[in-house]
Amino acid sequence: MKKPELLAPAGTLERLQTAIAFGADAVYAGGEAFSMRSAAKNFSKDDLKRARELTLSANKKLYITVNIIPHNQDLEMLSRYLEKLAELTPDGLIVSDLGVFTMAQKLAPHVPLHISTQANNTNAETFSAWHRLGAQRVVCARELSFDEIREIREITPNTLELEAFVHGAMCISYSGRCLLSGYMTGRDSNQGSCAHPCRWNYSLMEEKRPGEYYPVYENDRGTFIFNSKDLCMIEYIPQLIECGISSFKLEGRVKTEYYVATVVKTYREAIDRYFENPDTFQTDPSWLEELSKVSNRHYTTGFYTGQPDFNAQNYETSAYVRTYDVVAVVTGYDETSGDLLLEQRNRFFKGDELETVVPYEKSMTIQANTLRDEWGNVIESAPHSRQKLRLNVGRPLPPLSLLRKKKD
Repeated sequence: MKKPELLAPAGTLERLQTAIAFGADAVYAGGEAFSMRSAAKNFSKDDLKRARELTLSANKKLYITVNIIPHNQDLEMLSRYLEKLAELTPDGLIVSDLGVFTMAQKLAPHVPLHISTQANNTNAETFSAWHRLGAQRVVCARELSFDEIREIREITPNTLELEAFVHGAMCISYSGRCLLSGYMTGRDSNQGSCAHPCRWNYSLMEEKRPGEYYPVYENDRGTFIFNSKDLCMIEYIPQLIECGISSFKLEGRVKTEYYVATVVKTYREAIDRYFENPDTFQTDPSWLEELSKVSNRHYTTGFYTGQPDFNAQNYETSAYVRTYDVVAVVTGYDETSGDLLLEQRNRFFKGDELETVVPYEKSMTIQANTLRDEWGNVIESAPHSRQKLRLNVGRPLPPLSLLRKKKD
C-alpha cells in the first residue's frame, strides 16, 4: 500500500516554507489571478518562481490553482497566464472548468492536470471521464462518504489519482459552488471573492411584518443556520488510507503559519505512525488535542461517515475558537551563547510559560526567563511586531519552529 501524499496549503511563501519544514510532501498555491482564494495574499510571478525553486530544492511538489469559473472576458488574460505557468513546470495545475482544462492542455501540455473539487466530482463515471480526457488526478467532492470513495477507487483506472480534503473549513454549498455571496454582496464566490455569508447570523422576517425578526432556532439572537463546523479526520487515518485516497489535502490558504505548521505536523505524524505498523496502529489522543490548539469552528467528520446531522453545524457563533497565540518564530541559533534567535509575532513577557511547536517533535513547555533583545539586553516584554529577540531554552530549535502561549 503506497503512502498517501500530504498536501498542504500555501497562501504565502512563508507558509510554503513552513509546510515543507513541518513535513508536507506537496503544497498548493494560487497566483494573483484565476485562483479560488482571492482573500489569500497569493503569489506574484516572482513568488511563484521562488516557490518552484524552494519545492525543487526540497524534493517536494508544487501544484498551482487555476480553478475559478471564468467568463469570456477572462479568456485572453487566462491564455497568457497559462503560458507563463507552463514555463515554471509545476507538478500540476488544479482546474475546475472544462474550457480551462482544454486551454491548459494546449498551452501547458507537459504539466499534469488535476480536477478541482469545484468540478463536483461525485461518481465513478465523472472520475473516469476526466481521466480519459487526460487528467492525472481528480479531487473528490466533499459530499462523498468512505464507501463511495472506496467504490470509485475500485471502478476507476489505477493510473488515476484520487485526492480528498481531510481537514479544514467546510462550505455549506455543494463543493463550494455558492451563489449567496454573489446575490447578497456582488462578490462572486466562483471567481474567488466569496464574502462567506454562510457564516452570518440569520433570523426570519415575514413579508407582512417588516421589522419583526423571529429566531430560526431556539435562540433569541437568531442562528448561524449555514455555519458548518470544520472538517477533521485525524481519528480516521486507517479508513482514509484503506479506501484508496492518493493525496490527503489540508484546507487553509488564508490561514496562518501556525495553522499550517500544526496541522501538517499532526497529520504527518499520524500517517507515518500508521505505516510503521498498520496492524498495531492506534489514534493518539494528543493529535486531536493538538489540532484543537489552532483556530477552528469545532470539528466534524463531514460526509465521510454518512449524511451529516445537526451536530455538524454551529448554530451559536461563526467565530473561531482560538486558545493559543503564536508569540515568536525561530529564525536561527547562536552557538556561542546558546540563544535561540526569534522574531516576535504577538506580545509576551519575561517569565511567561510557552510551548514549542517543532517539526517531528512533541511540544514541550519552556519558561521565557532569559528574554533579551537582539543586542543581548535583558527586557521585561516583547511588545513590538517583528521584534528581534533572544531566548535561551537550553537547546537549539530548527528555524521556522514556533513558540506559542495560551490565551488568558
